[in-house]
Amino acid sequence: MIKDIKNFINNNNLDGYLIPKNDKYFTEYSNTNNLVKVTNFSGSAGFSLILKKINYLFVDGRYTLQAKKQSGHNFKILEIPYIWPKDLPNLENLKIGFDPELFTEKTLEKYFEGKVNLIPYRFNFRNIVKNKSKKIFILSKFIAGESSNSKINKIKNYLIKNKIDYLYSSAGENVNWLLNIRGGDLPNSPLVNCKLIISKKGKIYLFICKNKISNFVKKNLKNVTICKENTLFQVISVFKKGEFCIDGNTCSIFEKKIINTKFKIISEKDPIYDFKSVKNKIEIKNTLKAHIEDGVAMTKFLYWFKTNKSPITEKDIEKRLEKFRKQSKNYLYPSFDTIAGSGPNGAIIHYKSNNETNRKIKKKDILLVDSGGQYKWGTTDVTRTICSGKVNNKIKENFTRVLKGHIAVTTCNLKNKFNGHMIDNLARNSLNSVGLNYSHGTGHGVGFFLNVHEGPQAISKNNKVKLKEGMILSNEPGYYLTNNYGIRIENLIYIDSDKKNLNFKNLTYVPIDTEMINFKMLNIQEKNYLFDYHLNVYCKLSKYLDNPEKKWLVSLIK
Repeated sequence: MIKDIKNFINNNNLDGYLIPKNDKYFTEYSNTNNLVKVTNFSGSAGFSLILKKINYLFVDGRYTLQAKKQSGHNFKILEIPYIWPKDLPNLENLKIGFDPELFTEKTLEKYFEGKVNLIPYRFNFRNIVKNKSKKIFILSKFIAGESSNSKINKIKNYLIKNKIDYLYSSAGENVNWLLNIRGGDLPNSPLVNCKLIISKKGKIYLFICKNKISNFVKKNLKNVTICKENTLFQVISVFKKGEFCIDGNTCSIFEKKIINTKFKIISEKDPIYDFKSVKNKIEIKNTLKAHIEDGVAMTKFLYWFKTNKSPITEKDIEKRLEKFRKQSKNYLYPSFDTIAGSGPNGAIIHYKSNNETNRKIKKKDILLVDSGGQYKWGTTDVTRTICSGKVNNKIKENFTRVLKGHIAVTTCNLKNKFNGHMIDNLARNSLNSVGLNYSHGTGHGVGFFLNVHEGPQAISKNNKVKLKEGMILSNEPGYYLTNNYGIRIENLIYIDSDKKNLNFKNLTYVPIDTEMINFKMLNIQEKNYLFDYHLNVYCKLSKYLDNPEKKWLVSLIK
């Protein structure tokens, strides 16, 4: 494939070609991934720039080790946000080709800052079109907590207030949320690929493969005009003049140019992101139920791992955990590919085992397991680092520092720490005090029966979005020693109010491995938190566990 792209570059008088991971719907997980075809890199984020004489692969800190192992032979691996294409030498005035349906103006400006000549050219990756007949379904108000009409009225009022005539919502997750629909187009998220226009009068045009819509769904979408995919130009050509809002993160250059042929774009911020990020009480209630079921599966898995005497591999771990989750009648499928990294593989932040890397787990190994599920009705994501034998003091110390950061996040005062930037520092304090750190954010937003990664909220160095009641985030500090081991402790948390004060509450109820903890390093407040947490885990899960599992869980309450 690299050779084909080099030939394409030469035949079209280009100096290079840009390859993203995303498809035209800009989803994190997709059945189409051209980046892996070209680079062999299978992580969830990254892009490649292929020049005539050198190939670059750009990934963030989660994936540097993985990228070097998978792609280092043919690609120079560069870590963002420290190095972007604009920082490369001798880049000025090069002609770089790109597919205009797969990039936004915002992305290309970040990559190059106008230093190159960007030429729209489509390279044929010969993708096989998947079956598009999976039917969409409607979430009732009792599941979603709010009717679609109510959500539409919120968007109408926003458009009127901001003097916007039309919103083009090109992020499928936002359209799914607005219409209370879900589908089966993505491997790990219950979404249907679609886009939508809503006018300030509430008229809605849904761009979707019509084969996915049953007669029942049509009746529920009776006020929605169903349009074929890729008919944006034909639809807007009959609109009255007005001003558009688009989503700068997912409206491609191709689509933006179509809209600009007739309309003025005055905003590039889709307001649905903000509305969607704040979960209502029913969404929180349903998510809590999903986490109880997930907590039972995880606890049974952890007990099995602790008592298992037979040889096992990382693949065995993945299969066994999936088996426990499938015992729930409400479990559908993983919310992302399970990460089960033992020993040195645990140091690869988003490791995925394969036939070449699959390790047998040894007595002295520690195991990092990051996994989650899509349930009726909720999305889960949890990481636990566990041992099968005696742990040396240095690993215990580092694990305890990660735990101290994890507890600091959950128990922080949200009145004083009102955005993710401020909280991120708390998570790193104990590690930073001895010169240690980790190269990923401390937490990401999570959707309601949607994507496991959701914005705009996050707990990270650069995220200054104000945190609000109802938001769900992950809390996952870590530490990774290259070629040795990885540590991460992750719960999902949500923001609740108590007498006008905001505070974090756990959604995740899964025991933390106390054999990994140096209790002498914990202060009284941290010990009390851990005691209360494990007591709550026992109270919520014990009735679903058998006697040996209960006894083991009780032993952790100390």
